[in-house]
Amino acid sequence: MGKSLYFCGSIRGGRDDAALYLKIVEHMKLYGKVLTEHVASPEMSASESTGVDASLTTAEIHDRDMIWLSDCDAVVAEVTVPSLGVGYEIGRAMNFNKPILCLFRPETGRRLSAMIDGAPNPSNKITVKTYTEVQEALNYVTAFLSTCS
Repeated sequence: MGKSLYFCGSIRGGRDDAALYLKIVEHMKLYGKVLTEHVASPEMSASESTGVDASLTTAEIHDRDMIWLSDCDAVVAEVTVPSLGVGYEIGRAMNFNKPILCLFRPETGRRLSAMIDGAPNPSNKITVKTYTEVQEALNYVTAFLSTCS
């Protein structure tokens, strides 16, 4: 059986990268079950809950996602579109001592939060990679997930 994986991407912060999220999640599925693959769904909207979240309260979404996050083997986060939720998930994943890969595209003109960019150090399991092409991001995902137990 493959790994249990958690993907983080902006939902309410903006769906600008939804097509990119789908490519990353599809690639992650080569390595295990992506518990949060709905984040990459083209039907997911920034303004309303649809799909898997449609019938859930915000408290139920939080609690479900925290269970998934505590149970997963690894976290991949696309952090180019700023998102309070993604930042929260990364912080909690660090508390759960999960290996985390953060992917960021600097050519968008956005600046990566210092709280993410400054986090990697020998005492935690967070890795930040910048990329320009989708294939480059997928290569980072492959390398990262290949080293996670």
